[in-house]
Amino acid sequence: RESALEQADEEEKQKLFQNKAKKKKRASCAVPKSLNSDTGPTVKQGEKKKVDVETVNRRTVFVGNLPVNCTLQELKSLFKEYGKIKSIRFRSLVQLFKQYSSFSCSRHKVHPSAKFVNAYVVFKEECDAIKALKLNGTEIASGFHIRVDIASKSSSHDKKRSVFVGNLSYDIRDDALREHFSVCGGVVGVRIVRDRKTTLGKGFGYVLFDNMDAVHLALKLNETVLMGRKIRVQRCGEKGKVPQKSHNQSRAPKDRVDTTLKNKRASNESFVGEKANPLKKRTKPKRLKNSSQK
Repeated sequence: RESALEQADEEEKQKLFQNKAKKKKRASCAVPKSLNSDTGPTVKQGEKKKVDVETVNRRTVFVGNLPVNCTLQELKSLFKEYGKIKSIRFRSLVQLFKQYSSFSCSRHKVHPSAKFVNAYVVFKEECDAIKALKLNGTEIASGFHIRVDIASKSSSHDKKRSVFVGNLSYDIRDDALREHFSVCGGVVGVRIVRDRKTTLGKGFGYVLFDNMDAVHLALKLNETVLMGRKIRVQRCGEKGKVPQKSHNQSRAPKDRVDTTLKNKRASNESFVGEKANPLKKRTKPKRLKNSSQK
């Protein structure tokens, strides 16, 4: 019986050892697979996605200042002569009802204060998107000059031909700003920075001209009134300068203030000191009575 029990114990030990060995093999096989299949491809997939998004953006044009009632068909007929269009989607559309989850249902549900909408037109070829830039500044409806630009982040604007305009009215339209600066020269584009949901302006924008001479004339419109506000015009990238004090200005007032403060501090300290340490009244020592009087 003892030998049988010992044999059973040995068999259990062998089984446990075999199970441990199998687990080690599985773990060793699984680690390289996870490294090769998970981390490697995910990094590559992330890089691929970035590249794919950038290539799509180069084929995409942003179309701004469109009328609210503009349809997909009208936009397609406007851009189809420049190349094959892959897709069109509208921006600045707000879903007013939660039950409308799809884009097609909420197509005509825009914010009540929205006066215009924006859109993206994706072409099949990048060269076709560049051709479509010719439509920039075209008046497609009364008071609606569209802004057409490449959606790619790499596309840069010429700051030397642009001016920054501040203190604008929040409900100003692109055409009002364009008309105000048209006296300076040819306006290539106008961009007012707006809130995505309400499409209301944030109080500043940019105007791009076709030459640098127009910029010099535009700077003269600084502090002119537009829609009841004195606008601020300056070159792009130029920060507001703080007025510097003249070198001839004497610093006597500053020194005078310092001396008065010192005097005040001294007087306060002395007052506190006298109050904190009051003088004690002297008390007369009691005289001892003579023994003869007793």
